[in-house]
Parts: sequence; C-alpha cells; structure tokens
Amino acid sequence: MSRAVTLTILLAGLLVIGSTSPVWAAQMDAKINPNSESSPFKMNYQKTVFIEYPNGGQLFDVLRGQEWTIEGTADSSDPGVQNLIRQLNDKIKADGSQAHISDLNVSYDIHLKARNINTSVDYRVILEGTLTNYVITKDSQKTLVDLGWRGLTANGDVVIDGHEINFPINILLEVEPEAAAFFVGTEAEDVLRKNLINADFILQQPLTNWHFLFDPTGINVDAGTFGLSQEISGFVVSSWTMGESSIREGRQVERVFEAEIVADQPYVVRSVQSSDQGNLYAIGFGALDIFDGVEIAGVTPTPPEDYATTSTGDFPVMIIYGMAAIAAIAGGAFFMFSNRQLKNTKEGQQGIDPSRLQGYQTSASSGGYQTNRGEAQLKDDAGYQQTRSVYDETSEPTEPNPPQPEGAIEEAACGCAASADMGSECDCEMQGACLCDATCGCNAEICKEQANSMS
Repeated sequence: MSRAVTLTILLAGLLVIGSTSPVWAAQMDAKINPNSESSPFKMNYQKTVFIEYPNGGQLFDVLRGQEWTIEGTADSSDPGVQNLIRQLNDKIKADGSQAHISDLNVSYDIHLKARNINTSVDYRVILEGTLTNYVITKDSQKTLVDLGWRGLTANGDVVIDGHEINFPINILLEVEPEAAAFFVGTEAEDVLRKNLINADFILQQPLTNWHFLFDPTGINVDAGTFGLSQEISGFVVSSWTMGESSIREGRQVERVFEAEIVADQPYVVRSVQSSDQGNLYAIGFGALDIFDGVEIAGVTPTPPEDYATTSTGDFPVMIIYGMAAIAAIAGGAFFMFSNRQLKNTKEGQQGIDPSRLQGYQTSASSGGYQTNRGEAQLKDDAGYQQTRSVYDETSEPTEPNPPQPEGAIEEAACGCAASADMGSECDCEMQGACLCDATCGCNAEICKEQANSMS
C-alpha cells in the first residue's frame, strides 16, 4: 500500500514539474547527415497576444477597426539576419556545443486584427538555415555527432527591414504607438517583452526523454522502390521527437502569460504560445551519450545485431513485459478459480429423478386420426414442496381469522345461518332451500326438516 502511494505521489510530481516549467514555445525540424559537412534545419516560433477591453474604453477607441499585416523575408546578406546568426551562434557556444550556423533565411509575419471585445496580434518567425561543424569525431565504424545546439535562442533585438521582430512590444510601439502607451511601465509590458525567438526548452528536455525510433527501410534491397533519396540508401534513419504529453516529458500545455492594467477601464493583456515540439533525424543508427556535458549521438550505418526497440526506447519495453506478466498472472488466477469452482459443483442428474415420473396420454382421436401426445406426472407428491412453482404462493400474506363466540362455531355448519350480531334468523325459508347438515342449530323449519332427513 505504501509503495502504491509513493508511486502515485511521484507520478503527480512529474506531471506538475513537466507542466510548470518556465519555458517558451518553438518547433524544430532538423535532419543531420553525419556523412556530410552541413545539414539543414528549420525553426518555427509562434505567439499570439490578446488585448482585451470587455467594457470598451479609450483603448478600444484607439484600436477600433484596425487590421494590418507586416511580413517579409531576408537572407544572410541582410545585416539584420547576420546579427541574428551571430546571436544564435553565441548561444550555441554558451550551451557548450561546437556546431555553427553558416547560412540562414528569415521570414516573418505579424498580423493585427481588432474586434469588439479584443484585439489579437499574431507573431510568427521562421528560420531556415544550414548547420555545420556538428561532427566531433569519425572513424570507419562510428561517427560522433554533436546535438547540443538545439537551444536556438536570440536574446537581443532582431531588426529586419526596419522592423524589430523578436519582442512583441516593439512592433506595437512602431505601428500602434497610442495603444502601446497604455502598456509601457506596467506588468503588461513585461508580458510583451518576452522574446519570441526562444528554444531553450528544446535543449533543456534531455534527448533520453524524447521518443526514439529508427527506420530500417533504407537497408532493404528494394529500398529504391520506396522513393528514398540516394543519401540514405543503405542506411537506417534514427529519429527523436518531443512535444507529446507523457510521464517522461510531463504534461505539454499552452503557455499563457497574463497581466491586467487599470487606466480609464480595466484591460487585460495575454500572450499564448503552443507547446514546444521537436523532430530530429539522423542518417544511421544513433546511440545517445554525453561528452563534456553536451549530448551527442554515436551514429553507425546499421543498427547492432539483434537490436530491437520501440518508439520510446527501453522504458516502454519494460512496461510491455510488465503488462504481459500481469496478464499471465491474472489468467492463471482465473483458471485456478474456475477449476476450483468446477470441482465444487455437484455432478450427475439435477432436478426430479426420472424414475419418479410416469407418462399418460393426453391426445384424443378426431375421426380416424389419433396423436401420440402425452405428459409426465409425478407418481406421488412427496417432493411437491421441493418442486412446486414459486408462483403457487400468494404474494400477500393472509391474515388469520378472528376468534368467534361458541354459538357462532355451531352455526358455521349451517350454510344459511343467521348473523350472530344482528340476532336475525337465516333466510332459508325465503330461499326455499337449506344447506344445513345434522349439526346445524338453526331454528328455521326447513333447516330442521333437512337436518332430520340427513340424520
């Protein structure tokens, strides 16, 4: 019992810790080729800010009817993108990784739409780039790949085409200065100054907590029929994914930050981000390890012999074996209980002994046709009380007859005795018949005659 309580508390603690981590939302998609000097990656950062004015007010008047979109793209030739590359590489180095971003394309989309009770501002920044210098060592059997670069975060301003896209407050100060003035110097400004380009949680979640799966399709003889690219021909593909609620990762929920300000009316500013997600692929079979505090993967062209795993590694295998053992124990207990119950069950004829039954014919002839219908009846009624139908019993208990005076007991033998309470004689003379026997004490003449004739 104490062990069950301990496991329950531990599970609840894991869920609470997983659901309360102070991190930001980002979606990562990267494909690492250990046989190449560079590999592509993609990062998607999204956030929505709601400005709520349920009672109207001056902020509503400022934003009424507003709707606009700011979007654009830029490559590594843009000074703002170069600054972003520098910030990302500084963060990768600070995390202990030797990997390096050599090229980057940035696209951004910011859309504001005002409504009657709130205004929404959608922020989206997409980074598509090239990762280099991720191979630590390589020999004929294994390649060590650096995976500690995952926390792609920019903590400074990112200005592209004259628009600062990393901190939501800045675009409002640029395009909606009157509305942004309501937030400056309040808790709402703190909510709006949380950087959008932030993937710290993807790095903080250990890869051992990610779901692992390898696809051996590439090593098949007919792999070309599956439309696989030449670069993975002859290799398996390892994949690590995160973002699904589980015991390992914790409960993944939207991250909401909210602040209320009071001006002419109370207003609420709330930012909402989806949960972090990550998809990391490596050509070859990857075995995780840690080198100088940085997570790495030892990649081989094919998996070890007799290797088998599930989409979540060894942990689910233990659960599957445990569930199979529990099912086997439960099945054995069920059969043991059933066998014991079967032994305790009476064997042989149940019910009425056939030797006590006799048959008789119930059919009758009609013209020249005679059937052979018959029924079975008991030779005696000794066992009737054991075999009678429960429907023969009355559903309502009968009340005992009240005691009667002695005179009434004698008159009970007379079928037309007078009522003792009323003192009147019977109506035998009026009926012209008598049902009295010799014990009747009725004074009616017809009763006396009947009684004498019977005696």
